[in-house]
Amino acid sequence: MAFGWLFGRNKKKDEKAKKYQLGMKKTRTGFLGKLKAVLSGYSQITEDLFDDLTDVFIMADIGVETTLNFIDALRDDPRVEECESAEELQPIIVDKMFDLYLKGEIVNNNLNIQKDGLSVFLFVGVNGVGKTTTIAKIAHRLKNEGKKVLLAAGDTFRAGAVDQLEEWAKRVNVDIVIKKGATDPSSVIFDAVKRAKEGNYDVLLCDTAGRLQNKAGLMAELAKMNKVIEREIPGAPHETLLVIDATTGQNGLSQAEAFNEVTNVTGVILTKLDGTSKGGIVLAIRDKYNLPIKMVGLGEKLDDLEYFDLEDYIMGLFDEEEDE
Repeated sequence: MAFGWLFGRNKKKDEKAKKYQLGMKKTRTGFLGKLKAVLSGYSQITEDLFDDLTDVFIMADIGVETTLNFIDALRDDPRVEECESAEELQPIIVDKMFDLYLKGEIVNNNLNIQKDGLSVFLFVGVNGVGKTTTIAKIAHRLKNEGKKVLLAAGDTFRAGAVDQLEEWAKRVNVDIVIKKGATDPSSVIFDAVKRAKEGNYDVLLCDTAGRLQNKAGLMAELAKMNKVIEREIPGAPHETLLVIDATTGQNGLSQAEAFNEVTNVTGVILTKLDGTSKGGIVLAIRDKYNLPIKMVGLGEKLDDLEYFDLEDYIMGLFDEEEDE
């Protein structure tokens, strides 16, 4: 296994690690190929080398600001002076990617599920990022973990969103609260919280509208939802999860910035990570907005939404075993 020694693992991967490796093939093929080409093109470590590395990381959607900070940290690492060739930089780059995400902290990537009582999660994100499907996949996972799950169709501004979530609820066999028509979304959330409490549900997953054109209206809407939830369940919502389509690249960063301004985002779910050759957005979001990546989409199946694992992610970027 390429670089397996960096992670303290043997060649036998668990199923989740294999999903990351397969799901990140597009990113790995593009990113690692460019990285190797740059490193092999220099016999010595020079400023031109760092300039070319900067281009590689920017093209991987790590973002300009994050990339510049990353390259500065790499350049200043004392181990670089000991390298006899540019190719010896690769394990140091891997270490620096860990540092970039962790920032010297213990990052909790798990969903904040309460040990006792009801857990309430709000899902935000623009239309078309896979928010409804993501809610269904999480409902499926939590149900399989033994949780009693209820959905709330809070995106009342799009009839299609309500219908889609209703179909998903049937497919994964969980209950749902719906008010069809131009209904105040907060009233849907209120009814859902009431039903969740009375029915002793473990988790309530709430869809919300994906309108971003009017930030003031979105802020007021989300504030009202939060107020309704907090009034009924002190300390809730326990998560406000921003869903971003990884294939949108830098546009995804703009969405993170916009939603982070209008609500208290606690974590990010990246869909379609398997469909992009620019999976560096994971590091960009973490670095720029200090938000943890909670889950990532590594395929189309119900079971292909995985809890984010930094080690598996970085191994997915560098481990070429499956590509050989």
